Amino acid sequence: MGGENGTGGTANGSAAAGGGNSELREFLRSRRARITPEEAGLPPQPGSRRVPGLRREEVAQLAGVSMDYYVRLERGRNLHVSESVLDAVARALRLNETERGHLFTLARPTRTRRRPLPPQRVRPGLYRVLETITETPALVLGRRLDVLAANRMARALYTDFDALPHRERNMARFAFLDEGARAMYGDWDQAGRSMVASLHLYAGRHPDDPQLAELIGELSLRSEDFRHWWADHDVLRHSHGVKVYHHPVVGDLTLNYEAFTPNDDPEQTLGIHTAEAGSPSEQALRLLAAWSSESLGADGGDGGGDETAAPGPAAAPAQGATRP
Repeated sequence: MGGENGTGGTANGSAAAGGGNSELREFLRSRRARITPEEAGLPPQPGSRRVPGLRREEVAQLAGVSMDYYVRLERGRNLHVSESVLDAVARALRLNETERGHLFTLARPTRTRRRPLPPQRVRPGLYRVLETITETPALVLGRRLDVLAANRMARALYTDFDALPHRERNMARFAFLDEGARAMYGDWDQAGRSMVASLHLYAGRHPDDPQLAELIGELSLRSEDFRHWWADHDVLRHSHGVKVYHHPVVGDLTLNYEAFTPNDDPEQTLGIHTAEAGSPSEQALRLLAAWSSESLGADGGDGGGDETAAPGPAAAPAQGATRP
């Protein structure tokens, strides 16, 4: 499983020994393992089954392709697979829209010359948007869940990302490696799994991203949870939902979040957290705003004070800053 922990040269293991597209192979195996024949509409078969979920021949039957063709597809043997076949496989495996898109990305990778990814730049206008949001947490995430920018409330809720070295400004690194992060999440399993699934989705688009390979390797070595969840091959696209936090200063918060994508960079996401009007969480956000304002004053407020990695505000990053 060297490719899965980032030691095989790519983030998703496509260069694993044995040839073929290992990420496609493991994704399809994981999807068919979660569906029983009865759930797929097949009649029950007598006798015990050696594998969980569907067998390869059952997926082939449901998709209307030959057993040999599906086996070659699952082994990632560079088939010129048609859209109709992929659609049939997606239906047989009951993939959702995000999983279907991931399947297409893995089965039909772009055959372009590998180039370094250009640095991501947060536009000054987007920074100003963050600065105008003063009563609720908001942040901009980029590739690999890098934290590109965060307003004062987001830094007070999570941690002072601006005080960290650039390499450490990453939501997954914070969540899995920071000693206090796990206790902050009301549902650690849900929060951790969703971040891993988001990274898997990104890995399908950028299997040769060296920074992603480094991140996956580090997290796999240092976090048992990450290592196990990465092997599940789940994928997720964040759009909206509810998150529960246990903040050490203001207590419990139940926050809705919405994710927005700037038109000029589809791999940046503006995430905004809000609380229901009149709820205890709204009051907790007011307390968080007051606490962060006081902390900012205690740190100097003008950017000249010492910055720490403890939860709290920090000076805004210079406009026009970039991340690779």
